[in-house]
Amino acid sequence: MTRNENRPSIAAVKDLMGSNRDALREIVQDLLQEMLEGEMTDVLGASKSERADGRVGYRSGHYNRTLITRVGKLELRVPQDRDGRFSTELFERYQRSEQALVASLAEMYVQGVSTRKVKVITEELCGHSFSASTISAINKRLDESLTAFARRRLDEPFAYLIIDAKYEKVRQAGVVRSCAVLVALGVDWEGRRQILAVELANRESRSSWKDFLVGLKERGLRGVEYVVADDHAGLRAAVREVLPDAWFQRCYVHFLRNALDHLPRKADDDCLQELRWIYDRRELSEAKSDLAAWLRKWSPRYPKLTSWAEETIEETFTFYRLPRQHHKHMKSTNMLERFNEEIKRRTIVLRIFPNEDSCLRLIRSLAVETHENWLEANRYLNMNDLKEMKKADLRQAA
Repeated sequence: MTRNENRPSIAAVKDLMGSNRDALREIVQDLLQEMLEGEMTDVLGASKSERADGRVGYRSGHYNRTLITRVGKLELRVPQDRDGRFSTELFERYQRSEQALVASLAEMYVQGVSTRKVKVITEELCGHSFSASTISAINKRLDESLTAFARRRLDEPFAYLIIDAKYEKVRQAGVVRSCAVLVALGVDWEGRRQILAVELANRESRSSWKDFLVGLKERGLRGVEYVVADDHAGLRAAVREVLPDAWFQRCYVHFLRNALDHLPRKADDDCLQELRWIYDRRELSEAKSDLAAWLRKWSPRYPKLTSWAEETIEETFTFYRLPRQHHKHMKSTNMLERFNEEIKRRTIVLRIFPNEDSCLRLIRSLAVETHENWLEANRYLNMNDLKEMKKADLRQAA
């Protein structure tokens, strides 16, 4: 038997999709089952009944494992080996965020604050009925690992810090409110990305941002040379107070969005596009030259916009202090925005979280998965040039 014989054929998948209303659940179940068997083959160095010189062990049956997902309840058979070598990370990684999402949906139903549609989602799509004790057990398992992640010690220094907030609707004492989800990403001196913190706050105030940053420092945050963020007054004040030696880069994407507030509604010319092109320049001198030309061209037509831009644009040019190959990655909060998009893809299912714990649980679950994927990937940035720039600055200062 070859290693490919157990894989479902395209024809079988098409037939399944056409004849079975539970096709998606069955396809996911087959896929995960195949992944488990593939993991076992890699561990043992041979597939079932295969004669191979590199074999390091033998299979010893299976045990049953149920996995609750948004496409239904999956019944899987987890392979075992005689010596107990095999251990899969599939359940831990896949189920963490899935459990958080399912628990949030179920909690809405159990607490009696949702509509009948939530009951349909939790019982029909998830294929499982939830009691308060079931939800409590799921949440307890999740919260232990998530709290450890959120409070972990930051042992290595981080050169770059990207911070921003997004808002989620949360039910508090029977009233639906918007809560700020404060998120911090870091790039360490080896060029690896990490998610450093995810916390909830009632709003983006100076005190909430200060508490957030102080919490990071208490966990060991150090070595920050450069901070990327939006131009929020409370955030800026907190950065100046807690990280006074770091350069501040105002996200140029947010800056361009803010520029719309200073334009007439029906403006449809190339004014903002030309302003956007300035950020593609390789050197600060080129960018300032283009800015001067842009101001001369558009001041007669849009004096409100050009006056605002001339007064506020300087902090969007801080990225020119960095090595050139870092510019496109560190002139905006786009790295964090992509993580926020993944959060939105999950939270849109809920619309309103039943409580603050549920909101924080789901978003931290996604943060852990993203964090682990980043650590396994190649370096995001080559930091050697920044290290050389730092050494040159120290020599000049001496």
